Amino acid sequence: MAVNKVLLASPRGFCAGVEMAIKALTWMVRAFPSPVYCYHEIVHNKVVVERFEALGVIFVDDIDEVPSGYPVMLSAHGSAPEVVASAREQSNYVVDAVCPLVTKVHHEVKVRVKKGHNIIYIGHQGHEEAVGTVAVAPEATHIVESTDAIENLPEFAGDVSLLAQTTLSHRDWESILEAAKERFPSLEIPGKSDLCFATTNRQGALMSIAEQCDSVIVIGSENSSNTRALERLATEVGCKEVHRINHASEVPRELSGIVGVTAGASAPEELVNAVLEKLAPVLGVEELSFVLEEEYFPPPRELRTLIQAIGFFSKLGLMSEGIQSSTDDRSIEASEVLTALK
Repeated sequence: MAVNKVLLASPRGFCAGVEMAIKALTWMVRAFPSPVYCYHEIVHNKVVVERFEALGVIFVDDIDEVPSGYPVMLSAHGSAPEVVASAREQSNYVVDAVCPLVTKVHHEVKVRVKKGHNIIYIGHQGHEEAVGTVAVAPEATHIVESTDAIENLPEFAGDVSLLAQTTLSHRDWESILEAAKERFPSLEIPGKSDLCFATTNRQGALMSIAEQCDSVIVIGSENSSNTRALERLATEVGCKEVHRINHASEVPRELSGIVGVTAGASAPEELVNAVLEKLAPVLGVEELSFVLEEEYFPPPRELRTLIQAIGFFSKLGLMSEGIQSSTDDRSIEASEVLTALK
């Protein structure tokens, strides 16, 4: 390997929703005896999931697999209303770690359907976020993944609104939006975009470095929608070599020249550091900042009383060198928490 230089995209890695979800599941692991259950993977990253599995967390894809009375967390991707109801019926302690941005889309569906709208939802079939959102109003929601799918939609009698999975790329959204506007001229869309600001920021950061790179490495799992969007984007802007990897061990040996590095919103910073060490660029690493992210999502409301009662981090056993005892959730990052759980 003869890498001259690494251009490191910023922002990258954990978004505010992932930060919130990882810390929330950590509180539960420390507060309750094993096992703690989680409906779906808490976030789409193998390292994160395996770290929690080692601590006794059991991830399930059917809420009925959770034994009666056991604590359960609902993942950051959002859950169908019937899943939430079922969880609350059979568990003594339920924490819904849904990302607030996904909650916003669920709310849009409810409000617009109540007004008589038909919903066109741009999303990936089978993705947990899409499944949960469509389930809010399945009779009125039509999922599409491409511009061709717009042509196959029926003629709607009432108003039509266009909503989207939060982790889509702007390019996917814009192309389908134009096709939908052409097919349904009075189409309505939310005043504020459904697309996640963190997803958009990571795509912008990648675009700012991609054209300067001989190759690009995108760190993240295959089932991470925003990671795959970064991978596609690097290819679309003309980068000849694009590699999506889960671990530093997967870094191709033949890389050379200038290598761009970014990470999906579910990928921990420890993976980025391991990749940089593996690349060992002769001229070092240059981090290029596209935008400063300061967004913060507080713990799910179901956890706040519990966190106060157990003395927050100092009594959760998360202290490690460089981490001070604190009652401020913002003061410790999820990457630090994850490392402390090793």
